[in-house]
Amino acid sequence: MLSLFVWLKLRQLLSDRLCGSNSYYFSHVSDDTGNRLRFQLELEFVQCLANPNYLNFLAQRGYFKDKAFVNYLKYLLYWKEPEYAKYLKYPQCLHMLELLQYEHFRKELVNAQCAKFIDEQQILHWQHYSRKRMRLQQALAEQQQQNNTSVK
Repeated sequence: MLSLFVWLKLRQLLSDRLCGSNSYYFSHVSDDTGNRLRFQLELEFVQCLANPNYLNFLAQRGYFKDKAFVNYLKYLLYWKEPEYAKYLKYPQCLHMLELLQYEHFRKELVNAQCAKFIDEQQILHWQHYSRKRMRLQQALAEQQQQNNTSVK
């Protein structure tokens, strides 16, 4: 999976940077380019967390037992800040990121039925939200139409 590659690459880049290593990658790009790449990789990875099947994949392979990975998930909480959250296409990833801070939740994700349940709940939420939004938009359009006819 691409996102697993993203995590592994990020882990390497972050550990190199934190240890002060002059890795091959950072010796050939400017800080701006490296920061932009890191932002893009972390953005992609955080958004992948919205997929319960991907979380199940990670859990079954033991990533949630890796202390470095759990610390990385904690580090990613900065995406909840509005200045970063505005770039997210899948805001439910922030809720999953928050839940992943709890060991019990991480352990439950090994079970495929847990991932399936979360997936179903996300779909139901989306369906309800879509219908509610459509009704609100229709009501607003009717109200605007009534205001336009009363003005004439």
